[in-house]
Amino acid sequence: MKTWPRQPDSRTCGPSSVVVAQAVLAGSGAGPWPRFEEDVLAMHRRLTGVRDRHGRWQVPWPRMFGTPPWAVARELGGSVHRYRQAEVLAALPTPVPVFLGTRWLPRHVVLVLDERDGEPLVYNPALGAVVPLSSSRWKRRWWAVLPR
Repeated sequence: MKTWPRQPDSRTCGPSSVVVAQAVLAGSGAGPWPRFEEDVLAMHRRLTGVRDRHGRWQVPWPRMFGTPPWAVARELGGSVHRYRQAEVLAALPTPVPVFLGTRWLPRHVVLVLDERDGEPLVYNPALGAVVPLSSSRWKRRWWAVLPR
């Protein structure tokens, strides 16, 4: 059985999803996760800093506001799209970050890893578990970071 790590604080769902996505793409998504907190906090600094992983300039973002979708897309080599479930499921087995929130504001990032009967199954970093997307308390699907 796979074990999934929990995000280290209330603002690191985005970088937690990116770290897990990179591990899944590298074939080590089942863990173990010995440096997860350290890796997530470093990823958060990089995703919100003035330079991306290639040293290119990017618009800095206050970490207290979470993670901007364009930085997640740049890190994973994808692009930001309005959430459409069919497109997200078509991108599998590549992990797909999805930004969820209220009707007014995105608040949480999860990672679509699989599907069951057309229902996306997501790594939810707040829970440290893979659960159906519909079980999230955040009902509005804002964006998906789809692979290119």
